[in-house]
Amino acid sequence: MEEKNSQHNSTKERSDHRLKKNKQFNYIFRKGERFSTKNFNLYVAKSRFEDYKIGFSISKKEGKATKRNLLRRRLKEIVRIHQLPQKHFNYVLQARIGACELDFDQIENQIIQLFSKASMPKQSDKVEIDNSQSLSLAEGQSKSLQSGARNK
Repeated sequence: MEEKNSQHNSTKERSDHRLKKNKQFNYIFRKGERFSTKNFNLYVAKSRFEDYKIGFSISKKEGKATKRNLLRRRLKEIVRIHQLPQKHFNYVLQARIGACELDFDQIENQIIQLFSKASMPKQSDKVEIDNSQSLSLAEGQSKSLQSGARNK
């Protein structure tokens, strides 16, 4: 009897990374940044908590529950194997119509591609860092353009 209780307690200690409520999904859809591939959308929103949370959204247009559940299980396994989510973020992985027709390797490639896009810094972040250099370069170019126009 004690063995069963000890096993049961170990599963409760495991952190739960699921988004469960409709309100959580809607918040990430509204506030999150979207990254896309042909068959999937990934919405990413910053979280105030350390652990990540992830939810999977698969439309009923994809097919019957068995097809949707198969795709959901494949997505969960890919995320688990590759440890793709980062801490301090919440994710919603949305399947587009036609995603159920893909095999495991195709899904895996697209999901890895999505998470790599999401982990790269935005172009605007790079511009802020190199802002002084780009401004001085732009000023030099505009001055040379103006002097070239005067010489003509």
